[in-house]
Amino acid sequence: MRAIAALLTGLWAVLAVPAQGTELAGRFDYYVLSLSWSSNWCRLTGDAQHAAECAAGRHRPFVLHGLWPESDTSYPADCRTTAADPSKAETAAMADVMGSAGLAWHEWQKHGRCSGLSSGDYFALARKAFTAISLPTVLQQLNHAVRVKPSVVADAILSTNPQLSPADLIVTCDQGAIQEVRICLTKDLSPRPCSPHVGLTCTLPAAQLDAVR
Repeated sequence: MRAIAALLTGLWAVLAVPAQGTELAGRFDYYVLSLSWSSNWCRLTGDAQHAAECAAGRHRPFVLHGLWPESDTSYPADCRTTAADPSKAETAAMADVMGSAGLAWHEWQKHGRCSGLSSGDYFALARKAFTAISLPTVLQQLNHAVRVKPSVVADAILSTNPQLSPADLIVTCDQGAIQEVRICLTKDLSPRPCSPHVGLTCTLPAAQLDAVR
């Protein structure tokens, strides 16, 4: 009987913890705010999935890919936490900035659980970080595909966000297209330099930037 009781106790302990990663929630140094160029993601991935984010007329230049807890020496993900998972209503409420409830759920699973915050507080912080970034008008109104140096996108973001310095962000590419702008922030969302393992700015001489849909 004791063996059975011990087994049941152990099973309950597993089921009671939403995430069972190897790292503990809350152990990180700063955040990476990831902004994805929606039209490029749609062409490369989303259209084949019939993603709602990719419908014409949605007018989404950058969308919030995620707010990622980051360490100076590692990349925490899928952390162990006692925080409850978000409801469907909570993830659906993030679709206006993240493109879909599905992405919101994925980001909570992989990154939000590492924040040490409740799902509600994590999503609120992610929204706050996203809305604090001023998107350049020239990018918001892009109505035809162009090929630009990735540094042009970085400079455009820097020009409308004087609180940022060049060391605080990188621009990534995927399949010859602009993929993301990643901005490094302290836990209170102040800009800070990115660590090397956040990535390197894309060095292509020119990368595709599709028109805003």
